[in-house]
Amino acid sequence: MLTVNSVAIDDTFAEAFPMTACRVVVTADTPGWADTAAREATGYAASVIGCDAEAGVERTLSSEETPDGRPGVSLLFFAFSRDALQKAVVNRVAQCVLTCPTTACFNGLAGDPERSVKVGGNLRYFGDGWQISKRLDGRRYWRIPTMDGEFLCEESFGTVKGVAGGNLLILGESLAAALAAAEAAAAAVRGVPGVIAPFPGGIVRAGSKVGSKYPALKASTNDAYCPTLRGQVRSALPDGVNAVYEIVIDGLTLAAVEDAMRAGVRAACRPGVVKITAGNYGGKLGPHHLHLHKLLAE
Repeated sequence: MLTVNSVAIDDTFAEAFPMTACRVVVTADTPGWADTAAREATGYAASVIGCDAEAGVERTLSSEETPDGRPGVSLLFFAFSRDALQKAVVNRVAQCVLTCPTTACFNGLAGDPERSVKVGGNLRYFGDGWQISKRLDGRRYWRIPTMDGEFLCEESFGTVKGVAGGNLLILGESLAAALAAAEAAAAAVRGVPGVIAPFPGGIVRAGSKVGSKYPALKASTNDAYCPTLRGQVRSALPDGVNAVYEIVIDGLTLAAVEDAMRAGVRAACRPGVVKITAGNYGGKLGPHHLHLHKLLAE
C-alpha cells in the first residue's frame, strides 16, 4: 500500500465533472473593503446541490495586479451552464459588490466573447438612465452613480469550461487530528492558482451521497463515513477512525485541480491520520477520474 508520512493512501479516485466558470476581480479603496465584498459575494455558495453557484476566494491581489491600481480580490464562480452562471454572478455582484463601499468589478478571464456572461451590461439599468458607458482597449465598462460616487463594472465576463468535484477524504483517529489535517490541506489548496475549495474554510463535515430515502432530496448524509453509524450501515471506516473531513476542489482547469489535490493530500498526511481516500460513484458522475496513486507519483 502507498503511504505518505506513514499515512495510507487508498488506491481510488476522485470523480470530477465539467462546470462553467468565471473569474471576478473586485477592487476597493482598502484591502478591508475588497475582502468584505468578496466574502459577501461568495457566501452561501458551497455546493450546487442547494446553491445557485459554487464560489470562493481564489486569492488576494495587490494594487499592482488589478485593473484600477487598487487592492483587490480574485473570485471564482462555477455553475452548470452559462445561463445559470450569469444569473448567479449578476445577483451576487448586484447585492454584495455594488452595495459595498468604494468597490469596482472587473472580468478576470480572457476568452471568446460568444461565451461570455453579461454582468455590468445587466447591472447598468440600476443607474436609471444616468449610467455612462466607456470603452477602453476594446473592453466596455459601465459607470453607475451611487451615493458615494460611482460603481464601475465591466460589461462582460469571460467563461471557461472548468472542473468541479475534485475531492479527498481525511480519516482521522480523533476529531482534533482530522480537523488539523483538514486545515493544513485547505491551506495547501489555497496556495494553488486557479482553484477554490468552496465549503466553509475549505472543509466539509457533512459529506453527501447521491439520493436519499426521502424522494424529494437529491443528496443525503454519506453514512458510510459517519463514525456514529458504524455497525448500523455498510461502513467504509477502518478501525480506529473516529472523524472524517472532506476537501472539495473546483478549478479553472483539470491540471489545476490535480495540483490542488496533490498538495492537499500531502499536507493532510500528519500524525493522527489513518488514511486518505476520495469519493466517487463508480465513474458514473463525471468524466474526470483523479487517481490518488497516480497524482502522488507525478
